[in-house]
Amino acid sequence: MADEAKWAPLSPYSTGMRGRCPRCGQGHLFDGFLKLRPRCEACGLDYSFADPADGPAFFVLCFACVPSMALAVWLELAFQPPFWVHLLISVPFMLATCILPLRPLKGWLVASQYFYKAEQGKLDLGPKAAGDETRPPANRS
Repeated sequence: MADEAKWAPLSPYSTGMRGRCPRCGQGHLFDGFLKLRPRCEACGLDYSFADPADGPAFFVLCFACVPSMALAVWLELAFQPPFWVHLLISVPFMLATCILPLRPLKGWLVASQYFYKAEQGKLDLGPKAAGDETRPPANRS
């Protein structure tokens, strides 16, 4: 933890959207299009803490896929174009709005996990009060 104290906090938006290390802002976050690197090449931060899971796909589905499908449906209902028109208009629009945002969103989620120190949830059972073991369970009828 002493190593963390020398790094100034960086905005998850600015580092994540650019695909940069959330700690130093210099190293690269990705090794390929969506694959995370094992660690930062500049500061050595281990990226094993990061698990955005399906978050980027969920956000893209909610905010990009719905409008792109609405365009395709509107185009079909309004003009009833031949199939090749959909191949030239709807498919490229859908690919652009659904694939291109994945990388910046994944970077933002990973940087946010680092910035807010997100981790797996744990149950807080707290200290047991004296006599809790002998108390009968509450009647919930």
